[in-house]
Amino acid sequence: MKITIDEQPSARNIAVTITCPRTSRQVLDIVARLRMFDRKVTGSTNGSTHVISAEDILYVESVDKKTFFYTADAVYETPLRLYEMEERLADCDFLRVAKGCVVNFRKIAALRPDINGRILATMDNEEQVVISRQYAPDVKHKLGLL
Repeated sequence: MKITIDEQPSARNIAVTITCPRTSRQVLDIVARLRMFDRKVTGSTNGSTHVISAEDILYVESVDKKTFFYTADAVYETPLRLYEMEERLADCDFLRVAKGCVVNFRKIAALRPDINGRILATMDNEEQVVISRQYAPDVKHKLGLL
């Protein structure tokens, strides 16, 4: 991979162009990482609102009609519904793994088969998330196993 930086003092924004012979898994991975770098979401905890980078989110969960997202060291509540968070983060490599859960695929440290066709995902912070049987094929496809 060749990386070129072209400084142009007159430029108002950063523009990234990827030149490749074809769109491969590696190219899509690079695009997802770039999108995640600039994506922010807001969440509240202890009465204050925080702006969090999508790359810091481990997973998003819906519990009792409330939506929470988890980072390595905190839990934030968001006013958005789970499907809205999923849509907002879909191009940042987040994946639905259960009816009430969306995970940051980049924050999965390990996967282990569980009972009844489920998969147990261990996140970077050692927390475990169950991938339901219904969504297990999507995860396997993402890993290139199907």
